Amino acid sequence: MRNPLSDKVVDIKPSGIRKFFDIVSEMDDVISLGVGEPDFDTPWHIRDEGIYSLEKGKTFYTSNSGLKELRMEICNYLKRRVNVEYDWAKEVIITVGGSEAIDIGLRAMINPGDEVLIPQPSYVSYEPCAILADATPVIIDLKAENEFRLTAKELEDAITDKTKLLILPFPNNPTGAIMERADLEAIAEVVIKHDLFVMSDEIYSELTYKDEHVSIASLPGMKERTILINGFSKAYAMTGWRLGYACGPQEIIQQMTKIHQFAIMCAPTTSQYAAVEALKNGDADVEEMRTSYNQRRRFLMESFRKMGLECFEPYGAFYVFPCIKEFGMTSDEFATRFLEEEKVAVVPGTAFGDSGEGFLRISYAYSLEKLRLAMDKMEQFIGRLREEKRN
Repeated sequence: MRNPLSDKVVDIKPSGIRKFFDIVSEMDDVISLGVGEPDFDTPWHIRDEGIYSLEKGKTFYTSNSGLKELRMEICNYLKRRVNVEYDWAKEVIITVGGSEAIDIGLRAMINPGDEVLIPQPSYVSYEPCAILADATPVIIDLKAENEFRLTAKELEDAITDKTKLLILPFPNNPTGAIMERADLEAIAEVVIKHDLFVMSDEIYSELTYKDEHVSIASLPGMKERTILINGFSKAYAMTGWRLGYACGPQEIIQQMTKIHQFAIMCAPTTSQYAAVEALKNGDADVEEMRTSYNQRRRFLMESFRKMGLECFEPYGAFYVFPCIKEFGMTSDEFATRFLEEEKVAVVPGTAFGDSGEGFLRISYAYSLEKLRLAMDKMEQFIGRLREEKRN
């Protein structure tokens, strides 16, 4: 019988995160620090708006681009938060999570053989989505000594005459790294010089703990070169609502909408009504969650300091990325032993690219009580590993 499968799809490796989730699902009493999902419930007033929309029978398709009210609120939000103005009618599309926006954005922009620059470690979907769009992914290995920021030199060195698009994943999953204004200005200079485009994934933009988040789209000459991607999962604890959006030049958004039209039709209607309420009245909720995450972040950094475990200080998202190279083990070996011996699940850094070797991703989207227990177990575990090395 003829092979029914696409070689391109078969050759894509499954997510490295899933291996540990599968193991955890078969174990009892495991403390999991692996999920990139807020531990907060969606704020009640947001849920209530979703419920109200159902009670009012607002269960029909919206336009392909999304509710007019939601697109308008997104434009209001971006103007006040990152100082970028968009036309709600022509430059915004509502998607099924930020992940769909990444997928259809790449498919709308890429021709076969175009090179897409992907800094790693980074979110697991970028490289597979680039491959599915017939792009050639070009990996830029970010370095711990640069706090996992992308430098202008690293970008310049990776560019060829086939380069079309840079994916800019900051604040970063898994490292928690951020890019400050000066960093972005240097990147923008290179992008403009080489006539490139940028896909800026800003899903963690509200979860920053240093200065205000800066969008590269706000810099001179960059709005017309940038697809800004964001959503509601992280900032508003709305992961299961599956709602994201993309903003950018009209000609790109128009083609993204065409793909979305045929593949999806429209994002969930109930979620869209809830998201309008989130944008209008959710600032206090975001601040409350960010304050709690920051407390947990500081706790983990102090715990690592006491253990003598090397970890640069991350100022974004809700992840830390400690270095475990001193133990002479791969990230996968360390995470596997830690799970088996202490029943604590973390994610190997290599799940996010080869440059994550020697690191672990630990999520602090968990209660302080759970984090304290996990850190006690980690201290015991690395104490044993250091004793083994001495002997």
